Amino acid sequence: MAKDPLASYRAKRDFEQTPEPGATVAGAEPGEQPRFVVQEHHARALHWDLRLEHDGVLWSWAVPKGIPMRNRPNHLAVRTEDHPLKYLDFEADIPAGQYGAGTMRIWDAGTYEAEKLRDDEVIVTFHGERVHGKYALFRTGGTQWMLHRMSPPDDPTRTAVPTDLAPMLAVAADPPRDDDGWVYEMKWDGMRALLAVEGGRMHVTSRSGADITGRFPELRGLGEAMGTTEAVLDGEIVALDASGRPSFERLQPRIHVASPAKARQLAASDPVVVMLFDVVWLEGHSTAALPYRDRRALLERLALAGPHWQTPPAREGSCEALLRAAAELGLEGVVAKRADSPYLPGKRSDAWRKVKVSAAQELVVGGWLPGKGRLAGRLGSLLVGYHEAPGGALRYAGRVGSGINENTRAELEAALSTRRRPDSPFRDPPRLPDPVWVDPELVVEVAFHEWTTGGSLRAPRFRGIRDDKDARDIVREGP
Repeated sequence: MAKDPLASYRAKRDFEQTPEPGATVAGAEPGEQPRFVVQEHHARALHWDLRLEHDGVLWSWAVPKGIPMRNRPNHLAVRTEDHPLKYLDFEADIPAGQYGAGTMRIWDAGTYEAEKLRDDEVIVTFHGERVHGKYALFRTGGTQWMLHRMSPPDDPTRTAVPTDLAPMLAVAADPPRDDDGWVYEMKWDGMRALLAVEGGRMHVTSRSGADITGRFPELRGLGEAMGTTEAVLDGEIVALDASGRPSFERLQPRIHVASPAKARQLAASDPVVVMLFDVVWLEGHSTAALPYRDRRALLERLALAGPHWQTPPAREGSCEALLRAAAELGLEGVVAKRADSPYLPGKRSDAWRKVKVSAAQELVVGGWLPGKGRLAGRLGSLLVGYHEAPGGALRYAGRVGSGINENTRAELEAALSTRRRPDSPFRDPPRLPDPVWVDPELVVEVAFHEWTTGGSLRAPRFRGIRDDKDARDIVREGP
């Protein structure tokens, strides 16, 4: 008795529960070119299903990163069970609890010419709207195959998604004297990040270049929402309080989490949102040389809005009016951007200006003072400062004790315990009782009322550790 090619397909499905077509082997249509379909499948993990018509069924592969459009790299393809021909035009939501549960939509379809169709190697030329050209599928072991594009890419200038970019930085400044030529965004109190998207997968890096993808698992959905679109996006990761305002204190545990299990737990209890404001690279090409207004138009065309990602508006008009709105909303301030400014990766430019409503900035820890009473022998306050120029001499700015809770105190003590040194790192060491000096490597964020005429902080309050910032870059931001 001939082997049933759809036996595995039939055994995995309950056709009273799933909308998928029944397991019927069709006869060959003489004289017609065989067909193919690629379906975008939002199952437990996003992937693309490639199916080729052959001998009355559809040979099928699951391709996690989608159909490659460049000759390198090859993409993994996992051989799955044969499917019935009615799957060529199948689109539906497969209900939870069923095999392959999730949304399935046709991404491309057409015909193909076969050069080789074997159990361990397939070479075909596709004729679809999105996929066309010669491809090879070859088995590497078991159900594991690789999918290789043999034809030259349609766009020979298309490059791979870069993962080594650094974000452009703003300078602290007063509002522009003239609003003409400027565009304004709200300033978010969070963690700066670049998000590289490829094949529905997300790679997130901090301002310092550290891989922080695992700390924010809820952002994975942005990659899935973008599907096959490849991009590098610039944004700020924020945690919102009960009133919808950014809270750096709520973000603190998310910044420092190391355990994947803990990251998933915090994603459920204290989720974040990434506020997107620029696109640095899109569909194989850098957009950095484009003026800000054009990059912004590209970003808005992507229409990125979801449970953990938003594209807040950018506005022209009065900076002073937006500062008043920021103050009413409890936001940190406004970022003013020249409409004609290019994106300068890793550089600080006057074309981007951060105008703050309240005074706050990052400072470098150069030492600490022991506490008194119940805190005797423990960290009581931080001794902080700033560089006169990036990498230059460190100037003392004051001590900060307010705002340090018990959890943060333990974190600070652990971080500073390995950085002790015998002498002061400050250019003009302050006269203080029993200071403990440390190497100036740890950055903290401090809110304060104002700078004194002597260059010290008035009424400072600790806000959090900023391990996404390089201590050598910390300079005084305000007048």
